[in-house]
Amino acid sequence: MTQDQLKQAVGRAAIAHLVEGEIVGVGTGSTANCFIDELAARKDRFPGAVASSEATRRRLEGHGITVYDLDEVDRIPVYVDGADEINAAMQMIKGGGGALTREKIVAAVAGKFICIADAAKLVPVLGRFPLPVEVVPMALGHVRRELAAIGGSPVLREGFVTDNGNLIIDVGGLEILDPAGLETRINQIVGVVTNGLFARRPADVCLLGTAAGVLTLTAG
Repeated sequence: MTQDQLKQAVGRAAIAHLVEGEIVGVGTGSTANCFIDELAARKDRFPGAVASSEATRRRLEGHGITVYDLDEVDRIPVYVDGADEINAAMQMIKGGGGALTREKIVAAVAGKFICIADAAKLVPVLGRFPLPVEVVPMALGHVRRELAAIGGSPVLREGFVTDNGNLIIDVGGLEILDPAGLETRINQIVGVVTNGLFARRPADVCLLGTAAGVLTLTAG
């Protein structure tokens, strides 16, 4: 199977985890887009969705799916999103598409977080994929120096502004042995909005696309 076919397979498999008649939380990126396309074929079974980015909002609305702001809904039983990397503990690096802050907010609200990914995203140790950090523009220099001080190689994502009007620094050269600890440490740097480690709120389930089919993984 091609990578696109794997993404389509996990997007299709995620439908079975949704709660019919309830709002769906929807992530951002190419794999999440495959899920949106599957959701569109069943949109009459769900009242609508909460989007984690403006790009996701546009794709949902393009399919005729009602999109609600997060403060308009009481609960989100299930949130479905991809990952740039995920480990066996269901901890992830996310934010390759720059939507990490809104993704993290929706994930925090959701009762269940379903990660959909192809097999290449499963890694023994996080950090091969550069860690995105969303930064208030005024603090760019300060945050870059602080990230370098913890052993990272911070690089500004040129020509990119988040939906929140902020910048992204991609931090390479990290071997992340304590994802939850590093998530907290980076978030404590003044000027950081949040970072792309989803360790304190990991996925509950990972639907992993492989040549042998979709595998269902949970922590432990």
